[in-house]
Amino acid sequence: MEQQRRMKTVQQKFRMKGFTLTLDALKAAVAFIYQSAMSPGDAMEALLLSTDDHPSLKSNMLDKATVEAIIAEVKGVDDHTQGRRVLQVVDAFDVPKIAFDPVRKILYTQPGKLSLHGEAQAKASLYRERFLLLQQRILKDKYFAKPAFEGHGSQFGSCEITPLQSLVGCSGNRWVMGVILQVEDGRFHLEDLSAVVPVDISEAKITAGFFTENSVVMAEGELQVNGVFKVSTMGFPLLERRQTTLQSAAGLSLLAGAPVTMEEYVRLEKLEKLAVNDMFVVLSDVWLDSEETMAKLEEVLDGYESMEVVPSLFVLMGNFCSYPCNLASRDFAELRGQFAQLGALIASHPRIKDGSQFLLVPGPGDPGPPNVLPRPALPKYFTNEVLKHVPNAIFGSNPCRIRFYAQDIVVFREDLQYRMRRSCICIPSEEETNDPFEHLVVTMLHQNHLCPLPLTTQPINWNYDHALCLYPTPDTIILGDRAAQNVITYQGVTCSNPGSFANDGTFIAYRPAAREVEVCAV
Repeated sequence: MEQQRRMKTVQQKFRMKGFTLTLDALKAAVAFIYQSAMSPGDAMEALLLSTDDHPSLKSNMLDKATVEAIIAEVKGVDDHTQGRRVLQVVDAFDVPKIAFDPVRKILYTQPGKLSLHGEAQAKASLYRERFLLLQQRILKDKYFAKPAFEGHGSQFGSCEITPLQSLVGCSGNRWVMGVILQVEDGRFHLEDLSAVVPVDISEAKITAGFFTENSVVMAEGELQVNGVFKVSTMGFPLLERRQTTLQSAAGLSLLAGAPVTMEEYVRLEKLEKLAVNDMFVVLSDVWLDSEETMAKLEEVLDGYESMEVVPSLFVLMGNFCSYPCNLASRDFAELRGQFAQLGALIASHPRIKDGSQFLLVPGPGDPGPPNVLPRPALPKYFTNEVLKHVPNAIFGSNPCRIRFYAQDIVVFREDLQYRMRRSCICIPSEEETNDPFEHLVVTMLHQNHLCPLPLTTQPINWNYDHALCLYPTPDTIILGDRAAQNVITYQGVTCSNPGSFANDGTFIAYRPAAREVEVCAV
């Protein structure tokens, strides 16, 4: 009787949407709805949403094969996108390069695989492409766009960007945009694609953020008689909303795989909001050579093993040793054994092993190439030991991206907060905030870059600088830093630092459906 009642309820729900199910299809739908990890109401809603615009629909009569295809999509595999997973980890070296063509005034993706060893020209192109992406973002803004007719500026006055080359002969305050350089100690210059001009920022009023060399800034000021541009106000380029960028870049593949149409994006957003049981647990500084850290990790796994629904994903970020790993100071055979112990620890929690995925992201002190970003995944010499116990473990680059339905999540492990503060050319303003983490987030988002430090401070692979680019603006940024645990939301972007698990026992639990971060500690 209960089975018949369920079948009748499901059939009525589908009929209200204009669909009729065959008997086999109805049984498959009922089995999924009432045996899914989701609640029956959520499972029903997800099934109906996917049915509305599923490409395999040929009529209003749904057979078993069609319903099973829709169920597979809801569970995490979409057949019409060739097995695209709901949760997909994208390596930094697979992220397509997005650039702006100033002649055609369009965004485009550069085809082909790039070499790891860039030519000298690639270094110059790196800064030029960063600047062009930010410049096109500014010129789309109504307050900085050139008026269509002379004298028709905005109600706030003309904020048109003046090329540095055109400053000569101009009087009064002007808005300029360029890369700030320090040629000698205390002597700064501003450079755009047309010229280089000395600037005086000693009396400039600045916005929130860490201003470092090679930052792209917007400045208001006046050119003095001595040829120095005296800055009165200085800030970062405006932030562009993710939806605006997606519309501008329609038809482009922004992550690995086929481009996502706006229709598919909207459908994935609906499914994402229904995934209320999904949770990502993120830990940084998981020292495998520390008995105390491993005991805390076991305590965390024990806690989640006993939950009704285990987390979808565990993200373990380096460093995986309590001190930097190199040939002079580390026995790699011993470290390999410690990775085997990590795999055995995970395997000792059967529900987590079977129901969760594990993503391991290397830190700046882990085995691998020198301190150059982006860093590739951990060497197979170590990862094979984990795979023996946890076959579905994923080993990502640093940084890497997670695509969860329509959501773009950036995972990055670097001690940036301290290094950015040390590299500042002026004291950060405390008018808007005195939180160093918020200053860091403002800098990264407005600069469109995860690590806007000079190349002399943080080397970057010239051909893969785009892998650190934050364009389009991601939905979530998870930055593993030794600084204190912190969570903020800035202009719709959720940014979090799980803190150091080894030192403080702190970590975070992220619920992507609600985009909420829960701070945790053991």
